[in-house]
Amino acid sequence: MALEEELIRNFKTEFGLLRAEVSKVIVGNDAIVDGVLTALIAGGHVLLEGVPGLGKTLLVRTLAQAVDLKFSRVQFTPDLMPADITGTTMLIEGGASGGRSLQFQPGPIFANLVLADEVNRATPKTQSALLEAMQEHGVTVGGVRHELASPFFVIATQNPIEMEGTYPLPEAQLDRFLFKLLVTSPTLAELNAIIDRTTGLDAPPPERVLDAPRILALRSVSRETPIAPHVREFAARVVLMTHPTTPGAPEIVSKYVRFGASPRGAQGLVLAAKVKSLLDGRYNVAFDDIRQVAFDTLRHRIILNFEGEAEGITADRVIDRAIQKAAADMAVRAPG
Repeated sequence: MALEEELIRNFKTEFGLLRAEVSKVIVGNDAIVDGVLTALIAGGHVLLEGVPGLGKTLLVRTLAQAVDLKFSRVQFTPDLMPADITGTTMLIEGGASGGRSLQFQPGPIFANLVLADEVNRATPKTQSALLEAMQEHGVTVGGVRHELASPFFVIATQNPIEMEGTYPLPEAQLDRFLFKLLVTSPTLAELNAIIDRTTGLDAPPPERVLDAPRILALRSVSRETPIAPHVREFAARVVLMTHPTTPGAPEIVSKYVRFGASPRGAQGLVLAAKVKSLLDGRYNVAFDDIRQVAFDTLRHRIILNFEGEAEGITADRVIDRAIQKAAADMAVRAPG
């Protein structure tokens, strides 16, 4: 027990140090900051959605300053090509032999922390260049596979209201993200604080508090956190209850959902819940951990049908009903 308490204490301390450094620059949106940091530790990727000017890019740049990791930023545009992301093989003159040779020139994807800014402005062909990298942690160029460094963390941003000249991410791409976080407008108090911080003298940048080995060590601790079989079953039931073909699925699911969350969604629920449990001071996953991470983990994995979109049904409403139904079913099956 003493070892578990020490692991939890160290985990919370280092996570808190990173959160504090990011908060030196970022005002408000504490849930978004925690979500990004949770995904970093859990080993997943994040899609940030919000209108322009809410600090999405600033959040990523601030995180890059607070960790000792290689950072790169890619501004997605319609004319961006896959090779602009992954890199390309070039013919090099001279060299040790004095002749010509083919040499791979790595692209910006070869970093620990990659910001894919306005990812929905690039064509599907270019968006797909991220698929192998995000899932397999490697890219293949000219028939040769090149491994990416670890940790490898992609944060993509997109604007939900400006649709002209954009290419919505396909479901296969969305499913690669652990979280989809909705960045909202600041409150009056937060807006005042933003004005104070950004219209006066420049504040000192965040200090680097974590490096790659420490992040990987925290990730290892989170993955070793135990989850009881009945809690794991609850996570699986929540995912199954988002499928219209599941017997006993909520009415909102059977009526308005075309496809539910994938098995990768269940994996994401458990990984994120393990981090959440450690931050709450527990070395085991609880039902409430699953509930708290379910919306960020599943909202981008649920595809509504035409009737659902016409009725204004949101994925979050579907998830809420799936959680309620899964909890009710578990209560019915509970002993006694």
